[in-house]
Amino acid sequence: MERVSGLGVGPLAAGTVGLLILLKVIQRLRHKQSVQDKVVVITGASSGLGKECARVFHAAGARLILCGRDQKRLQEVVEELGNKNSVIQTYTPCTVTFDLSNTSVVSSAAEEILKCHGHVDVLINNAGISYRGNILDTHVSVQRDVMETNYFGPVALTQAILPSMVNRCSGHIVVISSVQGKISIPYRSAYSASKHATQAYFDCLRAEVERLGLQVSVISPGYIRTNLSINAVTGDGSKYGVMDKTTARGSDPVDVARAVLKAVCHKQKDVVLAGLLPTAAIYLRTLWPALYFRLMASRAIKEHRVKEE
Repeated sequence: MERVSGLGVGPLAAGTVGLLILLKVIQRLRHKQSVQDKVVVITGASSGLGKECARVFHAAGARLILCGRDQKRLQEVVEELGNKNSVIQTYTPCTVTFDLSNTSVVSSAAEEILKCHGHVDVLINNAGISYRGNILDTHVSVQRDVMETNYFGPVALTQAILPSMVNRCSGHIVVISSVQGKISIPYRSAYSASKHATQAYFDCLRAEVERLGLQVSVISPGYIRTNLSINAVTGDGSKYGVMDKTTARGSDPVDVARAVLKAVCHKQKDVVLAGLLPTAAIYLRTLWPALYFRLMASRAIKEHRVKEE
């Protein structure tokens, strides 16, 4: 068989792959948006991932509205950001103090948020709480409290801000979920349930508002090196108070915050930020559930033995 135009199959295939990559890069650049001068709301902004998102988005020139329960800690973040030097125009953040787990105050908090700049371009639902405990020893009130903070709070704030975005035919809603919103592991029932509900709600929201010109991104990190496990609640509602080894070895929150910024700029719909094993587990749960269930049961037995010792 003669070679096509004197060229081998290898160079032709390589050229085709290169062209496809180039087209993909061009497409991503065309759809990339900047957060410069955009109004960005971040919940849980006084610490952890929320604080790192504040730093990253502030450096990118966003007009920040930082939300949390502790006004003093929020103001400390504002002062820290004010001391940062930047080559681009930056703005002093606004702050709105409220408890996201108390959904009765979310509506008034949303009104205060909208008064800051008149609109919201990006809403980052970051605030959340974790949980460690055995289902047998966990009171249903604890399950409900975790759902209030991780699910009903973000839903209430999103639905309070959403009409203003719809009126402008513009807006991007981000929610920080978790790998545990896609798979469940033992002794995380309340947390995993809240994140599964979060994933489902925002997947539905994405489908419903796309025709209106709105974007929805679900970010699902693995373990992040923050105080999330220390501040986690246990089955009786008390604080866990321990830095888990998995959390201590987790991703740098700065890297996760940068990934959140990238998701906003590139309008990414669903982002998993995890290592090989958690990512493989997500696929295993779908493709070979029997094996996945066996592995989780084995993990539960192992963790139970460690707790008894």
